[in-house]
Amino acid sequence: MRKVKYKHVRKVQPNYYEYTGIHKSDPVAMQLFVYNDDGFEEYTDITFPKIKQELEDASQMDEVKWLNVHGLHNVELIKNIGELMQVQPFIIGDVLNTSRRSRMEEFDDVLFFSIKSVLPGESLDNIQVEQVSFLLKDNTLISFQEKKSDYFTHIRERIRTHTGIVCKKKNDYLLYLMLDAIMENFFISIESYEERIEGLLVEGKTGYKKDLLERIEKNRENVNYLKRAVLPLRDALYNLKSIQDDSDFDGIEKANYTFFARLHQKALELLDQMEYDMSSLDSASNFFYSSQSQRMNQIMKTLTIFSVIFMPLTFIVGVYGMNFDHMPELRLYNGYYYVWGLMIVIAIGMAIYFKRKRWF
Repeated sequence: MRKVKYKHVRKVQPNYYEYTGIHKSDPVAMQLFVYNDDGFEEYTDITFPKIKQELEDASQMDEVKWLNVHGLHNVELIKNIGELMQVQPFIIGDVLNTSRRSRMEEFDDVLFFSIKSVLPGESLDNIQVEQVSFLLKDNTLISFQEKKSDYFTHIRERIRTHTGIVCKKKNDYLLYLMLDAIMENFFISIESYEERIEGLLVEGKTGYKKDLLERIEKNRENVNYLKRAVLPLRDALYNLKSIQDDSDFDGIEKANYTFFARLHQKALELLDQMEYDMSSLDSASNFFYSSQSQRMNQIMKTLTIFSVIFMPLTFIVGVYGMNFDHMPELRLYNGYYYVWGLMIVIAIGMAIYFKRKRWF
């Protein structure tokens, strides 16, 4: 589990390929789908020579080819795939460098898209972050994932069962489905935090707990990380929507730009939800401080009432504690009981007076 960090981006030399992520234990696995409206072929645990054969097969130019790569630590393999797709070397470097922001870049016949996939951790105290990158060129779409995950399981099932219009569309529609699946993870993360935020609001209103402020700040930090992940995604989707008028790029059909506009709208909705959650956390903090101030005021009022009640009693005791020889009351036979009675009457009278004034 890790957090989205953009301040300290690891510097990698331009001509030096290095995977900067943390998922290096599992072996790299690749899966290839070749499909059209008439049928599909699926290759699991495919090797690079087989990938090269399929992607360069001229007889399959009308079919969509989707290569999904799980694992980026085999740098040589990722480099070979980039050279096979004939993309710029720095794009492969950006695929391997997972500390960069989400973004979209278009280079003549190649569309590169990098996005952060975010899910809440097991304890919701941390955020699971994975970078997913896409290369779209001609009839081929390649997706690079840091580790094996089930983000696109439902898309695979659509292809296998010929459900929906995915088999009727080109690889640009497939890219839309995959981006939409990743954005759903943001909604899942936000909803999970919203439940906790509502609980924090209730706690702030109804009670006082020492760790409440700490939990509020932790959730604020996590929501802020989510916001920082969505902001560049919003900009990338806006840029993708904006290349509709670019006559030099034809990798996305004109009719399919509407789908990417919907993704941009989803990003705006996510940001609206996050702004609301940040406001709710601010309210929870205000409730916490108000509750703390009210509790302190209640304590001070109680102590003040006790002090005021005992003030005249202390005065009486002080008067009769003086060591003068000629004090008339000192010779009274029942003087001790008279003083006690007077102090009790004064204490009860003041308590009744404060109660009538509703001071406690």
